[in-house]
Amino acid sequence: MKKGLEKYTEDFFFLLEGGFIAIKNTDEDSAIKLFRACELLKPESTFPLIGFGYMHLCKLELKQAATMFNRVLEKEPNNEMAKTFLGIVYSFNPPEMGKGEKILTEVATHSSDQGIKQLCGTAIDFLDQHVKWKQKHPSPAELQTPKKAKRTSKS
Repeated sequence: MKKGLEKYTEDFFFLLEGGFIAIKNTDEDSAIKLFRACELLKPESTFPLIGFGYMHLCKLELKQAATMFNRVLEKEPNNEMAKTFLGIVYSFNPPEMGKGEKILTEVATHSSDQGIKQLCGTAIDFLDQHVKWKQKHPSPAELQTPKKAKRTSKS
């Protein structure tokens, strides 16, 4: 920690929560500043990385989100929040959907945290009801082949 910041360490969780509130309010600039302040106060904490990953996930920047959650898991291999969010990220990417579903199922099965279990369950339900269903049942627009427009000539 940089000199002079010690008196602000008790504000770490307020700043972190503020970052998540900023994401909810689509205030990316504030979220970034708040998470960076958290990194300055507690460089060893993985919470700001989860915050950055969540921000990328909300913007559907899946590669950046996966990078952040994988960085957390390098430091804390059993971090259930990072695993859950990583499973959600993979679920949104068709080639990695099975990998995401597997992660979500494993975390839901082994976690003792009811909030994590519920989030995993909700993500798996969404995957089953919307993503997988959509793959098996294309919309009428997707079934139609584009028709060539008839040209009319004016003579």
